[in-house]
Amino acid sequence: MQRRDFLTSGGVLAGVGLLGPSALQAAVPAAGPQRVLSAVDFGASGDGRTDDTAALQSAFDATFSNDGTLLQIPPGTYRVTRTLRVHFTKPLTRQGGILAPGARLVSAITDGSPVVEVLSESTVRYLLIDGLGIEGTGGEGAGLRLSCESFGRYIYNFCLRDLVVQNCGGDGCVLTGNVFEGQIVNCYFRNNRGNGASFAHGDPGGILSAIHVMGCVFGQNGDHGVALLRGCYDVGFHGCYFLLNRNFGLLARNGCTLLSHCGFENNHDKASAFTAGDAGIWLQGFATLIACTAYSIRHQSRLLRGYITGQLTMIGCTGSGGGDAAMAGLARLNGAGSAMATLIGCRGAVQTDPGFEALVIGGPGESVRFGSDWNSRHLPKLGDYSLWVDSRGRLRIKKGKPDNEEDGTPVGS
Repeated sequence: MQRRDFLTSGGVLAGVGLLGPSALQAAVPAAGPQRVLSAVDFGASGDGRTDDTAALQSAFDATFSNDGTLLQIPPGTYRVTRTLRVHFTKPLTRQGGILAPGARLVSAITDGSPVVEVLSESTVRYLLIDGLGIEGTGGEGAGLRLSCESFGRYIYNFCLRDLVVQNCGGDGCVLTGNVFEGQIVNCYFRNNRGNGASFAHGDPGGILSAIHVMGCVFGQNGDHGVALLRGCYDVGFHGCYFLLNRNFGLLARNGCTLLSHCGFENNHDKASAFTAGDAGIWLQGFATLIACTAYSIRHQSRLLRGYITGQLTMIGCTGSGGGDAAMAGLARLNGAGSAMATLIGCRGAVQTDPGFEALVIGGPGESVRFGSDWNSRHLPKLGDYSLWVDSRGRLRIKKGKPDNEEDGTPVGS
């Protein structure tokens, strides 16, 4: 609701075509020369032995106290003993952030705090973190945490790019609150003791939405590859890979907007056997999956297990296995009476729990599978006419919806 209020109150100029030149000029921040600082100038050594915490914190403070400033961290290994914090109390309106290809922060934090924390109490736009590596040792919390839970304040239009976050004691990356319209690109979240990444609405407030995750890997994490928490769902995953996580590759308790061209391999690594394993994705709510795949030779049993309350659409998805997981399939589905599941051109076994049906189009060995009971949610329709099969095997027809099994007219057996 906070984000909706922001959008409808003019925080985003959706109707740019209706603005005159003077109004548009006033709405866009004036461009100016971008400052570039170097962490070396603040005393950071990057030799892997020196405690670089104070030098890097001074560099962070100088960078983010000025709008439109970039900090270069040269290649090297930087030892940190306490959280590096970026605390925004005034707006960021031009691109600013960290450029660190080849730089690695090695944590010596032991109190469960994050290695890097970005906290906003203002409106922050165009934040960039590029190329940074974060290496944990187990005593810290999250590797990277972005949070904005102040009413009417936001982090948006941000980009996290080419990050490697591994071996942290908590989650690899955590985004919470009013964080939206951002990209996470070509990042690697591996071997963290919690989730590879977590996305959540704020507590108590803040709406996370419109996040696009592209070309990232979530592997060998101690809980899930990714978890969508506190009711958030508006995260899209494109070309990502989820493998060898101890539990689900993706946990989506309130749905997931889109998964396209994503792969799920050998998740549920903690299970004792294939029969004790589960799906690559646990979904409750709704989702759209396009060309997603699941393959297992161990404990992952299928691509998706879900309780559907809205609309599930799967197009061109596959689920299969070999070895101990030779019986792995595509999906196991259950859901509410009003829910809809449509599978188009998919491959792999589909199991539905009693009372729930899926409309399958172009699956292996069949063209279209409709429901046949008179009260099925997937009855075939010819114009305004419904078709179903009664308990004696007779095909019946009626204009409109049938009211009972014997309704309409028999047309064949």
